[in-house]
Amino acid sequence: MASFERASPALKEILLRIYNAEKPIEVDYHLYEFGSVEYHIKSSVSEPQVTYLSISTPFLSQGVFLSYGLSPFTLKMVRQISTDVLHIVEPANDGYQLTLRLDFSKLPHNKESLKIITEVSSVQAVILSSQLKEMLQNVNSWDSSQGIYKPIKLIYHPKEPFYVIRQPQKIVAVFPMRFKDNSDVIIATSFFQELMDVVSLKKWAKVPPCNWSPIPPLELRGESFEDLSTNGGFVSFDISSHHVEGKRLDKTVWSLLNFYAYVKHHVKCTRGFIQRRMRRRLDNLVEVLAKSRVEDGQIKKVQGWRKMRKMVGSKSKMIIRRWGDLGKKIKRIRFRIKIHGFARFRRRWLIVPSFSSSTAYTKLQTNGNNN
Repeated sequence: MASFERASPALKEILLRIYNAEKPIEVDYHLYEFGSVEYHIKSSVSEPQVTYLSISTPFLSQGVFLSYGLSPFTLKMVRQISTDVLHIVEPANDGYQLTLRLDFSKLPHNKESLKIITEVSSVQAVILSSQLKEMLQNVNSWDSSQGIYKPIKLIYHPKEPFYVIRQPQKIVAVFPMRFKDNSDVIIATSFFQELMDVVSLKKWAKVPPCNWSPIPPLELRGESFEDLSTNGGFVSFDISSHHVEGKRLDKTVWSLLNFYAYVKHHVKCTRGFIQRRMRRRLDNLVEVLAKSRVEDGQIKKVQGWRKMRKMVGSKSKMIIRRWGDLGKKIKRIRFRIKIHGFARFRRRWLIVPSFSSSTAYTKLQTNGNNN
């Protein structure tokens, strides 16, 4: 669910359809979303007010959480969505980490019902957020030796891992950035450099400091070469204690989980803005060329970049046709081009004169009888 919305739009639509149905309906849906997330929604006519929701989602870090399921802290965060409507079924259905029993008869008949259903639809975001919250709160108890803490690799998407590193006075989150197109790398690099300049201002002194480097930081030394092979460098945020206190913890966690999505959204919007500006400049150029083009005493107006391509294509065809006719005429010429007076000029100036030496040399004959 690489988006800025916590609630799943498809899951929310299905739950609202079940809740607002005039007659009991039979529902058995399997819903798949980004990040290997799977939902199973089941509702029967025999029990119309009850809907079962099963969720399967990968863990952020396989080495941190228990192998048999979600941690107690995560289950506590899920129960806080709605203690009356939502109940956790234990054990969960086969193939799922969590199964919820939703009692729609406990929903209030006002706008509050829409709010509760929206919060239930965001249960996958609650699970991921609670996992990262637990990491930030308990990171001191993990592997460390001589004051050096081991980086924790978090996988929100198989191709988008990031790292959380605990240090004495702060927590560092490092994001290796990868892009498919070279143009995206240029836009993202410019964005990261501007982000560092903005964060360094006094106005934003309370936000986590941001750093960008084309090479991996020293804290990631020892990690696999595949994870550190990037074309967009490494972005790191220094999170201090006041960034994870109270309500700020939830906002900080959600911002970290969606940082990749935010960067991709910014790059996509910037690329679209540049393309629109280029088309607008091209349209202005077309108008200038159209006003200067006069044929048969009338000004022909050309609008749009598509007509510009037609005009350029017609011009090129005309030039090729003219030069083709000239080439055919030259091929028909079988004699040399004569210039009057050139022969006399050539005889006078272009003939190499012969030189004779004023000194004569005589070959000496050797006589073998001379003593």
